[in-house]
Amino acid sequence: MPRLTPDDDSQQILKATRGTAIELYKGEAIRITNLHGSQVVDTWAVNLLDSSECGALEHTRSINSNIFFETDMTLVSNLRRPMLTLIEDTSPGRHDTLLCPCNSAIYQELGCTDYHRSCTDNFHEALAERGVACSYTPASLNLFMNIPVADDGSVQRVPPRSKPGDSVTLLAEMDVLVVLSACPQDITPINGAERQPSDIAWVIQPLRAQE
Repeated sequence: MPRLTPDDDSQQILKATRGTAIELYKGEAIRITNLHGSQVVDTWAVNLLDSSECGALEHTRSINSNIFFETDMTLVSNLRRPMLTLIEDTSPGRHDTLLCPCNSAIYQELGCTDYHRSCTDNFHEALAERGVACSYTPASLNLFMNIPVADDGSVQRVPPRSKPGDSVTLLAEMDVLVVLSACPQDITPINGAERQPSDIAWVIQPLRAQE
């Protein structure tokens, strides 16, 4: 059931390289804070009642007619139904919708010979902890990820423009599991020039009583 008052209004910490799945009911919002300023947060929405319905970036780009995700834009599902709307953003943006969540194959391409945590693993592990399974890995909404796109269509992977304490707030348009991954990337500068993943914070803003 939606929360009318917070159980605990203190921020929750998600450790670097890890993931979590958070129940968010329609009308509630989640604020995600970039504590150190340079951490990318791969983000997914999964229908709380049907894990076959997930946020779909290809449909989100189509609905918004934009390759970036900015304030007042909505993440829609593979059924083109609204899931999450960005209602507040204190960062410079922009938030990437193009790059895939990292997985084991990417780290092998980058020269890793031992196991390396990935956003893909974080997604499925976080769902499993909730007793939920998804048969595939949806594309992620890459909060704080800075991927400039040139006129010729080429993209760059450069450090985020966000600063410590910058945050985004996402409003639930349906009952969802919001899955967050504090991206483990430490080889490219996706998580800053120092290539050091860091903790993030999140807090649920409950449904207002009059709603």
